[in-house]
Amino acid sequence: MNTMKAASHDVTMLLQAWSAGDMAARDAVMDVVYRELRRRAAGQLRHERRGQTLQPTALVHEAYFRLVDQRRVVWQNRGQFFGVACQMMRRILVDRARAHRMAKRSGQWARVTLDEAVRATPPVDVDVLDLDAALTRLAAFDPRKSQLAELRFFGGLSLEESGGALGISIATAERDWQAARAWLQKELKAERRHDA
Repeated sequence: MNTMKAASHDVTMLLQAWSAGDMAARDAVMDVVYRELRRRAAGQLRHERRGQTLQPTALVHEAYFRLVDQRRVVWQNRGQFFGVACQMMRRILVDRARAHRMAKRSGQWARVTLDEAVRATPPVDVDVLDLDAALTRLAAFDPRKSQLAELRFFGGLSLEESGGALGISIATAERDWQAARAWLQKELKAERRHDA
């Protein structure tokens, strides 16, 4: 077993022990995945609006506190854990963007980029609240594509990791990602025209 698969297997065993009530396993999970969560949070925050004050460490810690409060989750594997962590980070960023918008009431946007890693063209700036609303609309008719986009955008997961978290093949993840990305770009472009 290669090193990456061994580490993933170890995380899966710890997550399952945590689900069974082992609090030492819960703490060990965070020791094992902390660096990866912080790397993903730092990547996400690089795309946030200028002047935002949330640091990667604070985002990871806030997500951690929300994760340990999950009483009904039966942890299955590393992919599922990172998927839930991505959802937590999305909620935190959206909550902060909403609070910022309400505090300022200036109509300024919280800017993020739409997946620079897979785009050949320059990144598109979007409002995190518009992106959240578009993902919610997408989830209404295609929940899997919405979840995939959430994992890719808010969690920085690769197609392989996202597919694993959703229990789909890489080929299916690639097709879903192409469709979700195209749909989101169309929706967000229409939203920008509407706001102009």
